[in-house]
Amino acid sequence: MMERRMDTALLVLLMGHLAAALEVPLDPKVLEELPQPPTITHQSPKDYIIDPRENIVIHCDAKGKPHPSFSWTRNGTHFDIDEDANVVMRPHSGTLVVDISREKADHYEGVYQCTARNKHGTAVSHNIVIRQSRSPLWSKERIKPIVVQEGVSLVLPCRPPAGLPPPIIFWMDNNFQRLPQSSRVSQSLNGDLYFSNVLREDSRNDYICYARFPHTQTIQQKQPITVKVLNQDPVDERKPTFLIPSGSSSSQTVLRGQVLELECIAEGLPTPEIYWTKVSGDLPAQRWSFLYYKKNLRIVNASASDAGDYRCGAKNKLGSVHHTIHVSVKASPYWISGAPRNLVLAPGENGVLTCRASGTPKPSITWLMNGIPIENSPKDLSRKVEDDTIIFTDIQMGSSAVYQCNVSNGHGYLMANAFVNVLSEPPRVLTPADKVYQVIKNHRARIDCAFFGSPIPKITWFKDSRSSTLDGDPYIQHDNGTLEIHTAQARNSGKYTCAARNMLGIFENHVYLEVKEPTRILKQPEYKVVQRGRSVVFECKVKHDPTLVPTMTWLKDDGELPDDERLIVDSDSLTITDVTESDGGVYTCVMNTTLDHDSASAELTVVEATPTPAVVYERPDPPTDLELTDQKKRSVQLTWTPGDEHNSPIQKFLIQYDDSLHHRGHWHNLTEVPGTRTTAHLKLSPYVHHTFRVLALNAMGFSRPSFPSRMFKTEPAAPDENPKDVEGFGTEHDNLVISWKPLTGLQSNGPGLRYRVMWRQKAVESDWSTVTVSNNSRFVVSGTPTFVPYELKVQAVNDHGVGPEPDIAHGYSGEDLPVAAPENVQLVVLNSTLAEVHWDPVPHKLIRGHLKGYKVYYWKERSLHKHNPFHMEKLILMFSGNHSHGMVPGLHPFSLYSFNVRVYNGKGEGPVSPTQQFETPEGVPGAPTSLIVTNSNLDTLTLEWSPPHDRKGRITGYTLKYQPVNNSNELGPVEELALLANETSVTLPNLKYSTRYKFYLNAKTVKGEGPVISQEAVTIVDEAAGHAVASRQVDIATQGWFIGLMCAIALLILILLIICFIQRNKGGKYPVKEKEDAHTDPEFQPMKEDDCTFGEYSDNEDHKPLKGSRTPSNGTVKRDDSDDSLVDYGEGGDGQFNEDGSFIGQYSGKSGSRDTAVGHESSEAPSPINAMNSLNSFV
Repeated sequence: MMERRMDTALLVLLMGHLAAALEVPLDPKVLEELPQPPTITHQSPKDYIIDPRENIVIHCDAKGKPHPSFSWTRNGTHFDIDEDANVVMRPHSGTLVVDISREKADHYEGVYQCTARNKHGTAVSHNIVIRQSRSPLWSKERIKPIVVQEGVSLVLPCRPPAGLPPPIIFWMDNNFQRLPQSSRVSQSLNGDLYFSNVLREDSRNDYICYARFPHTQTIQQKQPITVKVLNQDPVDERKPTFLIPSGSSSSQTVLRGQVLELECIAEGLPTPEIYWTKVSGDLPAQRWSFLYYKKNLRIVNASASDAGDYRCGAKNKLGSVHHTIHVSVKASPYWISGAPRNLVLAPGENGVLTCRASGTPKPSITWLMNGIPIENSPKDLSRKVEDDTIIFTDIQMGSSAVYQCNVSNGHGYLMANAFVNVLSEPPRVLTPADKVYQVIKNHRARIDCAFFGSPIPKITWFKDSRSSTLDGDPYIQHDNGTLEIHTAQARNSGKYTCAARNMLGIFENHVYLEVKEPTRILKQPEYKVVQRGRSVVFECKVKHDPTLVPTMTWLKDDGELPDDERLIVDSDSLTITDVTESDGGVYTCVMNTTLDHDSASAELTVVEATPTPAVVYERPDPPTDLELTDQKKRSVQLTWTPGDEHNSPIQKFLIQYDDSLHHRGHWHNLTEVPGTRTTAHLKLSPYVHHTFRVLALNAMGFSRPSFPSRMFKTEPAAPDENPKDVEGFGTEHDNLVISWKPLTGLQSNGPGLRYRVMWRQKAVESDWSTVTVSNNSRFVVSGTPTFVPYELKVQAVNDHGVGPEPDIAHGYSGEDLPVAAPENVQLVVLNSTLAEVHWDPVPHKLIRGHLKGYKVYYWKERSLHKHNPFHMEKLILMFSGNHSHGMVPGLHPFSLYSFNVRVYNGKGEGPVSPTQQFETPEGVPGAPTSLIVTNSNLDTLTLEWSPPHDRKGRITGYTLKYQPVNNSNELGPVEELALLANETSVTLPNLKYSTRYKFYLNAKTVKGEGPVISQEAVTIVDEAAGHAVASRQVDIATQGWFIGLMCAIALLILILLIICFIQRNKGGKYPVKEKEDAHTDPEFQPMKEDDCTFGEYSDNEDHKPLKGSRTPSNGTVKRDDSDDSLVDYGEGGDGQFNEDGSFIGQYSGKSGSRDTAVGHESSEAPSPINAMNSLNSFV
């Protein structure tokens, strides 16, 4: 009993020592130098379900000094990787990559464990169980239709195939729409579909259960279930009963931390209402919820407090029923205070490793050392195992090892590695030497002394002369080495020394403390009342420690100042010009330094402005007396004296500079300051020879420039910035072009500007490759892999140093042509001119470049009609981006097409998919090629036509329509005639003689009728009447009285000419002139005024009448009072005679809707009868 108490006391003592045990710092410089046993940093999960379509990657990474080596066991025996050609281990890692292209994935199922070892110990991973994901097909079954009476309950079973991991169940219809669920119809946890009572509307033939296997993203479908609800024998209403669970009570077990799901589904009529209670307490707050219309009670992150009895009830108006579920909460092992932590001890020190875990039932704990049960490990007198604790007493060098703690019960296990590292290291201080700490007077000051050593060093502080240690008021020393001064004063400034000692040596480090004066506002802004349109200035004078850089910030009504150029912020003032009512408010100046701040406020009130007398405004005079003061490496103070404002306040001053070193004779704008200031602190660039001048601006414009200041030269320095617009791209498939925007001479900051170009592959552990170039803005890296992402950096360097650390840019090496064609190419013909093509996208790794899109090549092989020509013109459709389908428009109906698909990137096109063919259905045909009239007789006409040039299918026939047209262009009744497909002419009988007809002809296919071609024709006049007219015309032309009449007309025309000449000389109007004035027809042509002759006539393509005659607006010759006019007989003005007197004129009248004449136009001179008729009309 006494010995047990002593062990307990020793354990308590050691646990107290562990609280102050040595911790290895994270400083990488320290870590690189210290020996360290292996530590597992990354491993695959315990239950690792793999995708059988992808290579297997089993992770195992570890760190240690020296770097550990790796080995594996499979199903408890050594796994020789070298003997399996499909398995490789990644360099500098224990991760296995299994190539499944030559071996099925299920061959590598099993239990794997990784071991990482170096000379200081061995760490092991937990067991990694590899199992292949499975998504089996539904077993084929024939489901009979289910016929039920309305009102009864119904269960539709799903029973999906067992997959790995289990599938997600849902019910849908044939249209892939989720079946509606309610308090009456719902899905259970096992996937079955429950109906508390069925209704007539539940009848359907597409109840389909789907199982989605999430790991492989596949969906399996059960055969559709048909449900028919009858209404022949009404079912009586009934009180609820439970469909699941059965009986009055049941039990359920859940593991701690998992989700507890309790389910109760009842049937009854009317539909029962479900409710839940916990018999032994309340439901856990914020962790419970109802699902599926309260049929499912869900509690997340289950704990021991969730154990007990839960009661679900179902009720309707006829009664209720209850069921009690007893819930037990078990627990797989879990850490009480975290996994065991690594222990670093010095020789001779004591320590404790603790593996504190719990579970239900209580787990067992076993220890291993370097992967071997501790009872089989080499004996160590400094080590004692006490259940979940290992006690180390007076440990010595050589006792470093990795200990494994395994905690297990029937529900799972925990495995943790923790090393004991015995180190003997002299002390060192990790805080940077000569670090400066700054603090405001009367504030708390803390000075760091981060240290490391084994054994743990002792820290001592000294100040200045080291006359005594700093271990009393006002100093407080913390365990981590930090020295604290509660209220710092100016006398506390100075040099402090931190000394770290242990048995192996001493290390000293020097730091400095500077106590600064606080920032105080000496002159606060004052309350202001200002007229609208005037200017106002708020002053804010500040006193601060001269070694601190102050920053003035102004606020309006505790918010940011409005973004308005009228508000001008200076180092110690705020100026508002052209004040408006909206400027009223409270203005606050805040003075910040790197250590403290102070603030003060004042209010501005704006009142109406009073009128002022007119004044003369001019541009200001140039500033004078430029002076440079406070000269520093990169700044200078410029002061000046303003010139006369000329009644217009100076709004601002523009400061310009000339760089005689880089750009002599060119003035550049440097900065602007408010018109109320006469000084400016100018921030300058290194390596520039500055000369300054100042211009003043008022409302009238800028003044002349001031005289230049004296020259101020800034010293060269390292670049302040790096090139912008860094890009990476390839011009060939095996190169990478790195380009950037070079710095200007002003940005170079010194002579010898050059660029350090760095690159490395992204996502690959590799060092940066570096090259330095001058006088260039690009660099070409050769021999790169095709289209690989790279990280890029370009850093500016000159003779005085390097620029800042550059940002990382990203780019890709050169592209190459894709190596694969789209697969599963399919085409669906939508109509006779449109099709839709689908394909599977090409995998990204086979595109070998930036995906630009897909091209569909298609061409017409031939028409399916034997009369149409052969075509081979290729057309291209481009679909940008990652498309997988597209429309092919503009197709020719009734044709055979070929097509293929290819992917293209920035380099070009990939291979062609296999060429496929498709046919387009028939369409509506085009118009017949021609329609002419032949064999015109008294009452018949013959029409001849040619088939359509573009048939677009098989011609099934023609439709001919025709109707008469009278002299007024009015249309008569329509006659319709259906013609066979092989006909190309038709003779129309029983037509009216001397009548104009209009004909319409179109072709037909099975798709419908095509457009119409039209034509007009006239049946010829009666032959007897025609010969009589011709005889009368010949007799008249040979009669003496006709010749005498013509001579009389000629004499009359001569007399008219004489009268015209006399009237013209007298200045009066002659009869013809009067008739001219009476006519307004634009076609009417008067006699020429210079020689009193008639204007010439012409027979143009529009069949205009003789100039000087009148025609109606419809283009037909107007009849006069005589019914015997030969023009009337010929129905036009173009009738002519042969030498034998026979009539040969053709009908040429034009309707108002046509643009061209139907008959052939004559180029011969008009007949004498027409000429005479024209003269009669004129006279």
